[in-house]
Amino acid sequence: MYQNRRIVITGMGVVSPIGLDVDTFRNNLFNGLCGIESVRFPYRGKEVVFPAAPVKDFDVSKYMDAKKANLLDRFSQMSVAAAMQAMEDSGLALTPESAERTSVITGTGVGGQNTLEESYMKLLGDGMPRVHPFTIPRLMANAGSSQISMALGIKGPGFTVASACASAVHAMGVALHMMRSGLFDQAITGGAESCLTFGTLKGWEALRVMSPDVCRPFSAGRAGMIIGEGAAMFVLETMEAAKARGAKIYAEFAGFGMSSDACDLTAPDADGAARAVELCLKDAGLRPEEVDYINAHGTGTRINDATETQVIKRVFNGHARKLAVSSSKSMFGHALGAAGALEMLATVLAMRENMAPPTINYLGDDPECDLDYVPNEARKMRIDVALNNSFAFGGLNAVVAVKKPV
Repeated sequence: MYQNRRIVITGMGVVSPIGLDVDTFRNNLFNGLCGIESVRFPYRGKEVVFPAAPVKDFDVSKYMDAKKANLLDRFSQMSVAAAMQAMEDSGLALTPESAERTSVITGTGVGGQNTLEESYMKLLGDGMPRVHPFTIPRLMANAGSSQISMALGIKGPGFTVASACASAVHAMGVALHMMRSGLFDQAITGGAESCLTFGTLKGWEALRVMSPDVCRPFSAGRAGMIIGEGAAMFVLETMEAAKARGAKIYAEFAGFGMSSDACDLTAPDADGAARAVELCLKDAGLRPEEVDYINAHGTGTRINDATETQVIKRVFNGHARKLAVSSSKSMFGHALGAAGALEMLATVLAMRENMAPPTINYLGDDPECDLDYVPNEARKMRIDVALNNSFAFGGLNAVVAVKKPV
């Protein structure tokens, strides 16, 4: 009875390097604002500088008092802020009964990394004998989803998905399928990440995948990725319930596909990624030629962008040349476990506004990347169906499809 339930997005919220609410995010997304800047750390009497995409001017006091905020890591603070925005945007009012039929399923790659690094610095660097008494509740990966459930009074299933850069898309896809199955009726889902710490950035630097300046996905001269942070959350409801209460509907959440490469921990595999795209299209009941736009994983590394281009050409064949493909990471960096959620927001807005976001910092064509990447300027075009790709370390692939509600 439940397998044919149609699931829609009725609320959205965001905290990001290009906007602390959906309206600001929308304007900056289509205007191609770059949220990448220099982040500085003192280290042994010197200053170490990394290019990164931090969230600027985030005021947590808009969402909770100072005493409460002190008990949350930055990634949880952003989780709650984005979820509260999404809930308010949806106009959904929970009753004691409906609260038990509502879920919180979110993604994060590493959880409370700020808390973890602060604790290590106090113990190992400053020689302090103790750490904050809430260190463990702050750093645990499920803290974001748990804090959302408490802030909003949600009493249905709540948990966190951790699958590196695919975490948020896996979380959203799990929410979709659990709602289709009838396990619950509403959901808050998305992802959050905040790990712009010295230790984390040095770890990424050691992998030799970091750009020295900006992120140039699919472009000639691309030199790597830029780490970002942020959170985006969505309210999901059934189409029937949303229409019955007269809710605004941003998009129908049409399908989800996932796969594992089973090849390499860090190098992408075109076969595995292609299977995830194909499974997503099958789940959504879509033909490849029905897709208008793809928000790509597009990290800006040479191997990832070339591999993703191969995937798109393999799945879409001749239609690949007609697709608009762009990478929002060029604007707000790679937010790791939150990346798919921020990019889901960009994808839904692209479809709603009939505007493909640009891939900024694009310098010119690369022989290995020969599709239409919407270089440097947003493009007005009709978008009825769109995909959002996330291909993670560990060979974990997750793809979601959205379409205009009818």
